Amino acid sequence: MLIVDSQVHIWAANTAERPWAENAKPHRPAPFGKNELLQEMQAAGVDRVVIVPPSLDRTRNDLALDAAQSHPDKFAVMGKINPATHPRGTLADWRKQPGMLGLRFNFKKNMEKLSNPEHMGWVWAEAEAAGVPLYIGVDHPAVRLVDAVAERHPRLRIILDHMALAGGVKDDEAFRNLDLLLAIAKRPNVAVKVSALPGYSTAPYPYRNLHEHVKRVHDAFGPGRMFWGSDLTRLKCTYRQCVTLFTEEMPWLRAADLELIMGRALCEWLDWPA
Repeated sequence: MLIVDSQVHIWAANTAERPWAENAKPHRPAPFGKNELLQEMQAAGVDRVVIVPPSLDRTRNDLALDAAQSHPDKFAVMGKINPATHPRGTLADWRKQPGMLGLRFNFKKNMEKLSNPEHMGWVWAEAEAAGVPLYIGVDHPAVRLVDAVAERHPRLRIILDHMALAGGVKDDEAFRNLDLLLAIAKRPNVAVKVSALPGYSTAPYPYRNLHEHVKRVHDAFGPGRMFWGSDLTRLKCTYRQCVTLFTEEMPWLRAADLELIMGRALCEWLDWPA
């Protein structure tokens, strides 16, 4: 089975030549680069990773692209831009960068930008025309705003981060508004990452209080539109356990489902040939 992680961050040290964003707080105290990630992947049995540049790098994609270009069989990138300053008319060439698959935006702290056509309207239109898929980070109440974008741009491929769960909330409270996520499953151009899940439970591995919520997402989106991922550097369990949480601990997932969820469907959605 091909195992593809839909989200991992890597970063370098905070230096004068490569300063972090102000007040940046990395997930781990030491830098975490491509070599450290390769070691963790080998130990966990993970074949491929989609690298998302972290917020501490602002909109720099160079470290992630270096990893993807050094190991094209292992890494690819969902990069970042600032829509306010990025040159318009350029997304048609975005995927021509070796290793670049698409774009990632996080609106959890600035939801108003998601619904502002002056800020994001050109991105939606250009990405749709150019076939550039998007990762989008929102909380459950903002899924309705993504739904409006998906309706206006039916050929724009959108993947919602981490089941649209809010940071810092755990157990049943984290999933209290899951129906708001499930409602967007009616849009065939929207998929969801079932990623970073151990961080949303106070239970021990295998986090049985999460399984029913994952099943509801499966029933709504289907295995072809739900993508496993770890957000490795903030995991509270081992990387291998994050894999086996799905492959061994959810017996209701059929082998054909797991083939899709654990990697094949993501590669197809992002047009990342195996």
